[in-house]
Amino acid sequence: MEIEPITLSTPRPVRRPTLVQRWDELTFLHWPVEPERVAPLLPAGTRPDTLDGVTYVGLVPFLMRGVGFGPGPGLPYLGTFCETNVRLYSVDGQGRRGVVFRSLDAARLLPVLVGRLTVRLPYRWSTMRLRRERDVITYSCGLRLRPAARDRASRAVVRIGEAVTEPTRLERFLTARWGLHVAWHGRTVHLPNDHAPWPLHRAELLDLDDGLITTAGLPPMTGPPVSVLYSPGVAVRFGAPQRA
Repeated sequence: MEIEPITLSTPRPVRRPTLVQRWDELTFLHWPVEPERVAPLLPAGTRPDTLDGVTYVGLVPFLMRGVGFGPGPGLPYLGTFCETNVRLYSVDGQGRRGVVFRSLDAARLLPVLVGRLTVRLPYRWSTMRLRRERDVITYSCGLRLRPAARDRASRAVVRIGEAVTEPTRLERFLTARWGLHVAWHGRTVHLPNDHAPWPLHRAELLDLDDGLITTAGLPPMTGPPVSVLYSPGVAVRFGAPQRA
């Protein structure tokens, strides 16, 4: 099987979008993990995508804006909310790279219900807040149904640094992802996405207290992340699902 190359723009442009949205004020936190430890967590027909024999766990908080069906426009209120996802990296039998979401915490109930019922994504309704003061962003998240449970909460504080002019191999591997893999109605599908190349900044993690990674079924990340990146955001279009 030949795996598609890592490209800064999608190799599969979306001509007829089924879903539109913006991802703004993102931080990408990543830790290395052995592929065999996460392989059982991926949907059938996919395996961990690796770089130099290593795969990664990502914790990605951000602000979702203007979610809408079809070509849009997106919804300004119901489609705008904070979200945090825990993700893995996958490749399917056709060589398509993607992400697998182990959990998605969102602050708006309707998108949570739609995401769970239509795409079968593991959304959870949470209280979330994003606060920015100059070049420092604080993200906080807690599961609404268990507000006192620290293992279902997350808080990250990040200082935005200099712009990335040339992403490293690892930075391209972690961010240039043009679809997601999900178990959907008894089969695994690849849902493609399309957006402009990421505008990236390197960033410094000032503080992290996270319980989302372990509650997503992953081993605890004992050391600091090996990659911390920030992006002001991109507009995203999703295409129709394709069988993986």
